[in-house]
Amino acid sequence: MLTVNEVEKFILNLVKPITDKELVPLSQATNRILAENISSSFDFPYDDNSAMDGYAVKYQNVAMASQDSPVSLKIIEEIPAGYCPQKTILDGETSRIFTGAILPQGADSIVIQENTQREGDQIKVFASPLKNEFVRYQGSYYRAGECLLSAGYKINPPEMAILAAAQCLEVPVIRSPIIAILSTGDELIAPEESMEKGKIIDSNQYLLASFIQQNGGIPLSLGIIPDHPLALENAIKEALNQADWVISTGGVSVGDYDYVDQVLEKLGGKIHVKGVKMKPGKPLTVATFCHDKLYFGIPGNPVSTMVTCWRFLQTAIEKLSAKKNYSYPSIVKGITFNNLRSQGTRETYVWGNVSLIKGHYQFTIAKGSHNSGNLVNLQQINGLAIIPINTNLIEIGDDVEIMLVNN
Repeated sequence: MLTVNEVEKFILNLVKPITDKELVPLSQATNRILAENISSSFDFPYDDNSAMDGYAVKYQNVAMASQDSPVSLKIIEEIPAGYCPQKTILDGETSRIFTGAILPQGADSIVIQENTQREGDQIKVFASPLKNEFVRYQGSYYRAGECLLSAGYKINPPEMAILAAAQCLEVPVIRSPIIAILSTGDELIAPEESMEKGKIIDSNQYLLASFIQQNGGIPLSLGIIPDHPLALENAIKEALNQADWVISTGGVSVGDYDYVDQVLEKLGGKIHVKGVKMKPGKPLTVATFCHDKLYFGIPGNPVSTMVTCWRFLQTAIEKLSAKKNYSYPSIVKGITFNNLRSQGTRETYVWGNVSLIKGHYQFTIAKGSHNSGNLVNLQQINGLAIIPINTNLIEIGDDVEIMLVNN
């Protein structure tokens, strides 16, 4: 059985990033992965403009201005943002200017209004600016024709603003991965069905769909599949035909009704991982089919499902989505406020909450019973304390590695 780190490397080596592209309207580009380098025909800023409210001046006219020896200038024009200056600044002249407004010809610096006193069409300047102070020069942020945004990066709010400023109304993005979800088990019922003794409501469909959406994928929920080899075979065939990847929950342990692995092999899948030294999450199957399709058979207990997603699938989906700077799980060092126990045979993940106090991470275990079926105390957690293999106890106040989640 492989270790957690070995499985992580194995999975990432199997992932082949999507190369299909599509154009989407700018309004729909948030959280997508840019498929091509973007350039603009505009300089940024578009023109020389003022960074402050004040007066546009020739520096040489005000270089000697001081409180004791102010310089007087004549106001020849007022320039609000969005207005094109009509006059050129000559010696002894100035224009009233506002933040974002175009700098008039002849001016090279801005005197902020706090350092002036206005009297009719004249001002007195009581302090000299630095030369070029508070002027944002055309092209100082970006030159037209150069690469503005690089392919392979996620479009976050700043990138959205840049695309808008460049008038990129249709954005080339990587096609979002489609990931099919199957829940296996005769005991499962959908949330809208009437509850019966011995049945369990299938929460994993919703957990996985939310997780996939949160990480930029498109979930394809194919419902509950009974514990019957033929039903499972047909469902997996359908899923492989419709999706880039398939995730199923349940049916990958060693019970009499766990058929996933044998069905995968019958369908021509190559199984690369059969179990991981991890708690919760030990019964993990990873298989590949032709055309680089991956199949993940993960445990059915909801905490195991969630921990497996956080530990392995989040990074894998980012790589599948062609994100260049895909991120590995964020693991930090902190101290624990609880005793953390493990049998020591598997890398154990204990869920709870992390606080950053005076630059130090502190971990507190979630209240309630800690077993892989207790979905309730998973709510609002933001960290998983990691107990290494061959460690049975991490005592209160000891150092512990913590994997940050939901951040």
